[in-house]
Amino acid sequence: MDLANIMSVGRRKKKVRVGRGSGSGCGKTSGRGMNGAASKRGFGGLLHREGGQMPLIRRIPKRGFRNTLFRVAYDVVNLDKLVEFADASITPEFLAEKGVTANRWGRLKVLARGDVSVALNVSAHAFSASAKEKIEKAGGKATVLGAKPAVDSDPAKA
Repeated sequence: MDLANIMSVGRRKKKVRVGRGSGSGCGKTSGRGMNGAASKRGFGGLLHREGGQMPLIRRIPKRGFRNTLFRVAYDVVNLDKLVEFADASITPEFLAEKGVTANRWGRLKVLARGDVSVALNVSAHAFSASAKEKIEKAGGKATVLGAKPAVDSDPAKA
């Protein structure tokens, strides 16, 4: 063995020059076959082709739209859970501390399942209409957090 017989390990394979005559072995159709989409310039490949099967884009339902990017998500609690804390001022932080909500979204919404017989002082980011009605009917107070104060339309009062 001498230096003339050593083969390089990282030797590059020679690039095939297509369309350079029939003698090159890759002339005329340049290895693309005769006809069909794959033989044409600009063919994008088989990414969206599924043979005879109905393509995925035609199989999936096209109704509805869920705006998950800009939606406002709430942690939800019902009135029947809040009745236990009648003597305390109920806030989202208080409920997270007690383990009633996971405080995943940072916003709390109170729903109306259950009956209220005691006055509750509840602060939340949102209330269902019937939950707010039940709390106020029992003599409690439902405060909306993060709500903008009502702007007076009369400039003379300002």
